[in-house]
Parts: sequence; structure tokens; C-alpha cells
Amino acid sequence: MKILKYISIGLLIFGAVFATLYFIKTNSKPLVEYKTQSPKTKNIEKKTVVTGTVIPKDEVEIKPQISGIIEKLFVEEGDLVTNGDLLAIVKVVPNEQSLNTAKGRLSNTLILLKNAEVEFKRNQSLFDKEIISQQQFDNAKLSFDQAKQNVKNARSDLQIIKLGSAGGSSIANTNIRATVAGTILEISVKEGDQVIESNTFNAGTTIASIADLNKMIFEGKVDEAEVAKLIIGMPLKVSLAAIQDKEFNAELKFIAPKGNEEQGTVQFIIEGDIYLDNSVFIRAGYSANASLVLEKKDSVMAISEALLQFDKITNEPYVEVKNAKGKFERKDIDLGISDGINVEVVKGLSMEDQIKVWNKTEPIKIGEEINLKTNN
Repeated sequence: MKILKYISIGLLIFGAVFATLYFIKTNSKPLVEYKTQSPKTKNIEKKTVVTGTVIPKDEVEIKPQISGIIEKLFVEEGDLVTNGDLLAIVKVVPNEQSLNTAKGRLSNTLILLKNAEVEFKRNQSLFDKEIISQQQFDNAKLSFDQAKQNVKNARSDLQIIKLGSAGGSSIANTNIRATVAGTILEISVKEGDQVIESNTFNAGTTIASIADLNKMIFEGKVDEAEVAKLIIGMPLKVSLAAIQDKEFNAELKFIAPKGNEEQGTVQFIIEGDIYLDNSVFIRAGYSANASLVLEKKDSVMAISEALLQFDKITNEPYVEVKNAKGKFERKDIDLGISDGINVEVVKGLSMEDQIKVWNKTEPIKIGEEINLKTNN
């Protein structure tokens, strides 16, 4: 029995020693061999991507100069037109009140004309008999001529209200023509629709929109944190969702002097002229992204952003560098600009340093976090 007791005690001691040695071994060496990378000299560009749309540089809205009803349309959306092409015919529908007023004015001028004619004939008879002077006769003739002109003007006004022109056409219509050359982007009316004339007090009804699709611009919005870094004339690279694997060069031409608050941030509108080629046809309204270089540095010390770690308390960046004993120790670093892949190192590293390529998914082994803090 004593022998069994001693054997059991011996096995327990052996097991405890083996477990202790295994524990020390597994926590004194890393389970994996970490690869390392050294800093490199790179050119870094800090970019921002602006979301927006492609629109025509100049878009013209065609509006009627008289109210009425669309009698006929001669174009469709997508048609190419030149300056002066007939787009539509508007049939004028007289305003009842204006029509009655014009008729009343014509009646009054006819009465005045009849009286002026009687007065003129009476004065002419007296002048022939040398009873009145030349001046009196001339005054009577002038009144008569003015009365005839007033009747003519009243008839013209009535004609315009009834027919839309003083030409005397039996069909009341006006021709709506293109004022610029380009592509019909949109027709806002259909035959039979009522339209309102454009004047000082009313914007009027838009019949059609015309634009030159060979002159397009990118329009987007940038955040207030980035707008101060933009300069008129800086280059842009514009990519379109509708056209894959192709970028268009552009140039920044406009930065809005005033921003608008949207969802808690202030946004500024920017515009850039796009340099097109004949290989593709771009339609107005395409969604687009424009890439702008906000800052650029050449030949700077840089590392991959994947090598960075951040202090859990201060959130300051650091990396782990292999020392002379082959162990990794923490080094705090100061960073500069980043392109999203590589980041500039301003302070804290040398070109010979070997930086640990770490894996965020690996658990920190017992004592590793303590060693990092101690080495720092």
C-alpha cells in the first residue's frame, strides 16, 4: 500500500512539473513567427472622392411669349435642333375680360373718329370760304388723323387678344422656336396643355429644355472640412457609374461661396469642366464620382496602414519593432498624410526598423501586453 501511495505522489509531482514547464514554454514563445516590413520611400497623395452628377454646362428653357394651348409639337426628347427650328405651335385662347375691354376701347375710338371727321369736314368748308385761319384748319385735320390712328391701334389690340398677332390670321397661333442649338433634353408639355406666357411677374411655362451635350460639367458637394483645400483650376478625375473602366479628366471651375447645412454638416457645391472624347456618349444626369488630390508629398518615409496599432487609452498610433534580441517592442510614432493604403511617418522610425506584421484576429498571449508596456 505504501508503494502505491508513493507512486501516486510521484505521478502527481511529475504531472505538476510537466504542466508548469509546458505553461512557461507556451507563454515564453510566440505561437507564430511574425513577418516584418521596413519603412519605404514613397510619394503619397491624400485624395477625397466627391459624389455628384454630370449635367450640361448650359441648359436653356424655352418658354412662350403668349398664353394659350399647345396645338402641335414638332420635336421629341433626344432630337437635335438648331437655332430657329420650330418646336411647337401655341393656339391663343382670348381672355374674356381683356377681350371685352378691347372691344369697348374700339367702340369708343370709332365714336371719337366719327366726331373728328364731322369736325374736320366743317372746318374744311369754313377754310375754303376763308372764314377760319390755316392754323385752325390744321388743328382740325390733326385731330381727325389722330382719331383714325387710335382706331387702328384699338383694332390691332383686339386682334392680338383674339388671335395672338396683328397679322389677321384666321387661326390663332404663335410659333415657338429654338433659341439655341443642341439636344432636346425634356419636353414638359403635351398637345392640348395650357401654357402661360413668360413676363416680369411670371416665370411662364417651360415647353422644352435644350442643351449642348458636348459641353458637360461635374457637379457635386464637398464637406466644409475639405473645401478650404480646394483651388480653382486643380485637376479632377471623373468616373461614371454608367461607363465602366473609364475616367475623364476635368478641371475645377467653381466653388460655392456659401454652404448649405445638410444632415448636420455644411456642404459646398463645386463644379468642374469635363474634357470629353468622341468614344462615348454621355447623357445628362449620369451619377459620377470625382477624385481630387487635396495634398501631395514626394519621397517621404511611409509604412502600410495595416502595420499601425492604436493605444486603447490615448488612441495614439504605434508599431511593434523587432529589437536586437529578436523580440518586438512598442514604438510610438507621429504620422503625416495618408492615401488610405500607405501613411507618412514623420517621427519615431528609421528606414532600417523591422516592423511587426500583426494580425488583429490573433488573441494577445498572456504577458504579451505587459511586455509591450514595459518595453515602452
